Amino acid sequence: MVQVGVSVVGDAPRKTVCCLAADRVRRSAHVRTSAACSGATGVGRVRWEDARTAIKGWGRVGRGERDTVAGGARLYEAAQAVAGDHSRAVEAVRAALKPIHDAAAKRELDAIPVARLQDLTEGRLRLGNLEKSGLTTVGRVLEAGPYRLRQVSGVGQRTVDQVLAAARRLSEAAHETVTVHIDVDRPEPNTTALVMALHVLVEAGPDARRAVDTAAALSGRLGPLLADARPAAGRFRMLLAGQEKRSRALAAVGEIRSLVDEAKQAGLPELLAQASVDLLRGSSSDIAAWVDFEIRSAEYYSLLAEISGRLPDAAAAEGFLPEEIAERVRAQQLDDAHRRVSLRGYQAFGARFVLAQRRVILGDEMGLGKTIQAIAVLAHLAAEGQTHFMVVCPASVIVNWTREIEARSALRVMVLHGPDRHDAFADWKGRGGVGVTTFDAMRGFPTPGGGEVGLLVVDEAHSVKNPKARRSQAIAEWTERCERSLFMTGTPMENRVVEFRNLVGMLDRGVADSLGARDAPVGSVAFRKAVAPVYLRRNQEDVLTELPSLQQTDEWEKLSASDEEAYREAVRAGNFMAMRRAAYMRPAESAKLGRLREIVREAGENGQKTVVFSYFKDVLGVVKDTLTAGPTGGTPVLGPLTGSVPAGRRQQLVDDFSAVSGPAVLLAQIQAAGVGLNMQAASVIIICEPQIKPTIEHQAVARAHRMGQVRPVRVHRLLATGGVDERMVKMLADKTRLFDAYARRSAVAEATPDAVDVSNTELARQIVEEEQARLGMAGDGRG
Repeated sequence: MVQVGVSVVGDAPRKTVCCLAADRVRRSAHVRTSAACSGATGVGRVRWEDARTAIKGWGRVGRGERDTVAGGARLYEAAQAVAGDHSRAVEAVRAALKPIHDAAAKRELDAIPVARLQDLTEGRLRLGNLEKSGLTTVGRVLEAGPYRLRQVSGVGQRTVDQVLAAARRLSEAAHETVTVHIDVDRPEPNTTALVMALHVLVEAGPDARRAVDTAAALSGRLGPLLADARPAAGRFRMLLAGQEKRSRALAAVGEIRSLVDEAKQAGLPELLAQASVDLLRGSSSDIAAWVDFEIRSAEYYSLLAEISGRLPDAAAAEGFLPEEIAERVRAQQLDDAHRRVSLRGYQAFGARFVLAQRRVILGDEMGLGKTIQAIAVLAHLAAEGQTHFMVVCPASVIVNWTREIEARSALRVMVLHGPDRHDAFADWKGRGGVGVTTFDAMRGFPTPGGGEVGLLVVDEAHSVKNPKARRSQAIAEWTERCERSLFMTGTPMENRVVEFRNLVGMLDRGVADSLGARDAPVGSVAFRKAVAPVYLRRNQEDVLTELPSLQQTDEWEKLSASDEEAYREAVRAGNFMAMRRAAYMRPAESAKLGRLREIVREAGENGQKTVVFSYFKDVLGVVKDTLTAGPTGGTPVLGPLTGSVPAGRRQQLVDDFSAVSGPAVLLAQIQAAGVGLNMQAASVIIICEPQIKPTIEHQAVARAHRMGQVRPVRVHRLLATGGVDERMVKMLADKTRLFDAYARRSAVAEATPDAVDVSNTELARQIVEEEQARLGMAGDGRG
């Protein structure tokens, strides 16, 4: 490099710089010359005009480069700002959560007797003196500390050390496992602060999450590029840089220009700016935050689990799939451009499973958001360019599907149901979107061409388990023509494993054939492994740690003399259905009705809403007459919601029930309302009689005890002693064990191959005959 002398006069400094520039020109152009710059006063044989031209040329290029670098720097600063704003919002949640979490852990420790410390020290401790001194719980021991413990008579330093070490281990375990529940009915300053902190992130919504993810990616790419491009930010910096740095700077500028152009085309500057505004806005008031929490509690709890690190077990969230399948699913990308809802971790995995495996059954337990996962798949496929989708569901949930698609995505939705369904189908076929139809309407539509439908979604897919039914045949034809099919059901094995095999056969004949010809030819573990390529199931207890408690109570009632007389008449006639509802047929002296009134009255006094389920319409009629005429007459009674009520009216009844301020009762036929409708407004459920299928009760309870519920749910099963109810409860328990072994994760290692259900007809005949024998009757055996 040419040495610059600062003591020269006149044009020397200018000529020195020109000499330097000329030298750079000469070297960069590989001009071979024997001339050299001489001293600080000349340019040798490299002409002054050449140097001036080089400087002007770099000056012109430098202006564009400087603008590009400045634009990249602004985008980088915006990305950093979003990351910082989000980080501060998250830290606000952590700060609000800590005192609540610590208090919950303390309550846990205060409930653990000090004797439990013996378990951790293999019985080596003598704790009698501690208990006598009032240190009866682990929590009190920790509060006492070493000094207070040493004051206890007979307790030495070694014992103190051992006691505290064991107590701290329990404390660590409590802090790791305790779950924070937010009590919406008893807001306190700490929980209000937590809800308000979460409200900021929930209100910012999925766009803020997308902005944060985008910001992280941009920062990671722009940071190194801006460092490399630093010489291009100024004319003389570029002139003074060496050849290698200049080349690297020019290359970085090019990449920055591409990144900035792509970001502008994608609207990222606006996305980042809006996210910062949303994250800095804060909650308008504590009341607004609490109201929003009650409406969208699932989103609040989802964020809380993520921020606190209390995420569900990874294997449980992935449905205990074999590793090779789980790995393929994890690698599947998920585009959220057309989605308007954030997904929980297990939901994102479920959507990826559908995309990666293409033709599957999503068998998540009721209340885990199967609809949301299906919408995520639809949105992803739409982003990839797919235009036509079809959802087939029971008529009762058409309204729910259309609402969810409109609210949770940017996709166009069309109802293909009712007298104009064929015109609507033609419109859907021409314009595209998500068609929503029923099983019966589906039979009248022409099957699509190959590749025409991006995804076929079949909700409540157990409805098509019978391959001889026309609706099942229609679904099978559509499934065969669609590259991707998603069957959704929380009850894939209602009675026999063979029925589940029929569903699998529509999706993957090879997997179905591998299950064998008999019901349950292999144990439950082997069965779940065999169906893993097409079947994913997660349970509430594994992935929803925030659900309020579910308390189930069997209300055993002794039949009154009048009830007993009605029951004997039904048994004598051999009428199984009459036996099941005999306890309600003489309302004036009905023991079950008396208990039902008490439960409804208690719920009303506590401001709670109640859903009453029964299989029988006439039982619901008796319950309605009893509630409207009795001491609970001041509580609104809606329904009954039965199978004959049109689909739109069913949803309206649920909406009206939810909209009631204060207590209310909704009467519902369990087989009509136990599917698809969401009843989170209810915190008390009454089931009037045991059901033949365990899944019917599971579904009904899950209508209320599901993601989004913010209050504890109490379930009361009204049962009569010494008759049909007792026999059905025993059979119901046996069916539930079979379901757990094959459809859920279960502690049962292997199930017996012959552990299958009897048919409903066989069950009815068996119970009738047994009851006739018990009561010393001879009947005709009618069921």
